[in-house]
Amino acid sequence: MQNYSTILGVIKCRMNKIPFSDIQRRYKLGDSAASLIMNRFEKAGKSYQELSQMTPSQVEELFYPPNHLRRKPIPLPDYQNYYNRMTSEGSRVNVSYCWIDYKTKHPDGYEATQFYEYFNRFIKEHYGTKNISMAVERVPGEKLYIDWVGDKPALLTDTETGENKPVCVFTTTMGVSSRIFAEIFPDETLPNFIKGVADAIEFYGGVPKYLVPDNLKTAVTKHTKDELVLNSAFQDLEEFYDTIVLPPPARKPKGKPTVEDHVRILETHLLEKLKENIYTSFEQLNDAAQTIIAAMNNWKFQKKPGTRNLWFEKYDKPNMKPLPGGKYATCDYKYFNAVPNNYHLEYDGHYYSVLYTYYGKPAILKATSSEIRICDRNNRLIQTHKRSYKEFPLYITKDSDMPPQHRYYKEVNEHNGDYYRRWAKVYGPYMLQLIETVLRSSIHEEQSYNSCAGILHSCTGVSHAVVEQAAEQCVKMHSCRYSAFKKALRAMTCEKGNPQSEGHLPNDNVRGKEHFLHMD
Repeated sequence: MQNYSTILGVIKCRMNKIPFSDIQRRYKLGDSAASLIMNRFEKAGKSYQELSQMTPSQVEELFYPPNHLRRKPIPLPDYQNYYNRMTSEGSRVNVSYCWIDYKTKHPDGYEATQFYEYFNRFIKEHYGTKNISMAVERVPGEKLYIDWVGDKPALLTDTETGENKPVCVFTTTMGVSSRIFAEIFPDETLPNFIKGVADAIEFYGGVPKYLVPDNLKTAVTKHTKDELVLNSAFQDLEEFYDTIVLPPPARKPKGKPTVEDHVRILETHLLEKLKENIYTSFEQLNDAAQTIIAAMNNWKFQKKPGTRNLWFEKYDKPNMKPLPGGKYATCDYKYFNAVPNNYHLEYDGHYYSVLYTYYGKPAILKATSSEIRICDRNNRLIQTHKRSYKEFPLYITKDSDMPPQHRYYKEVNEHNGDYYRRWAKVYGPYMLQLIETVLRSSIHEEQSYNSCAGILHSCTGVSHAVVEQAAEQCVKMHSCRYSAFKKALRAMTCEKGNPQSEGHLPNDNVRGKEHFLHMD
């Protein structure tokens, strides 16, 4: 069974005519799984927009009803036959071909990751090696390969201590031209990874069809919460740049050599060159790095004519999509296993509200320099806040996120004495004097706020003149209490609202107090 994000992601990719093989690698699916989703999408009779408006559980149940969840026996591949075909003289059969052949014959069989793993075990057990390579075809403008340089050289000098601190080098390269981009960061965290990708795309001046990150600690993990955060980050990149994040093939001895080759080049030519000088800021480091990278992109190839820049302009750039409008806003991602019972999520010492009905559910908080965005586990936006940098208040709450009872108490407690004085002054001097007396009637002013709120709320819909007269009566009778005012206001309202206030219209169906006094 596939989850909501995968189902909609597969459908969106197919609507954009992305090949099944690419979808398989993006969502770690087999062709049969992706085909199954598309077949059920066609049978469901709903558009992509209609599905996106449904709840995740509704979509998952639509595509995977309970009667489709029964497990079936998995047919074992004939690894010996596949090995013989791959090692026969003149054969061009590789692991990918074998898996596709196997899945064609057994749609319910192992997915690619399991197939490759078991195949390698078979080879190691029977032949003592697993050196199986896959042919790679480069398509102009198609793929941007991404990686971190393995070495963490101590290039940043602390001006106070003189200590040299280690730095991390982010790098990318285009598939055909091998044009290099590099940027230096303090660590390999996800925000720096995302910023590096965005800066690289700006550097190339175009968007490739695929972004291909290596199996990085910051980019590919096995922990559920990290996968949710990573999937959210990748979806944000994909949506903004209209591209696909495509991890490299499993068991990839030659699946992504381009960036790995250039990682080795950078370790030699970039890092060694940077070590010749002293840098006290990342700005200085990156300025120097860009100068070195610019020279490397103009080096002539050894085995073909031209340079990386020339090949990029001739082949890669014309086949890349134009940049979207605006700059990609990088986020810091924070995962919450469950929204707490106070329905606030902590970030940088502040607590931001989310709709109280999300209590107990997973959530992902995305922080930019100016905004806090909160999404559900399926990366659907559920709340936004302006990011706070002030020491107080610590809790940033939207009234719409609060349950009704909390909203009421907030309304009552957030008003002070001056608020009620200003409100009373609207009606006249006697109402102001009444409220002033009520505020002073308690040892602590806050204890009288409920009475003030009750008095003033009871005036809703009543003319100011009538309210002022009722207040005047209470003041002159030295009875400045909520109960006294409410009684006076009721009497005034009945008197002013009845044209025959001196003698009410007779009604034979209403018995007066005399009836009850003489019942005996």
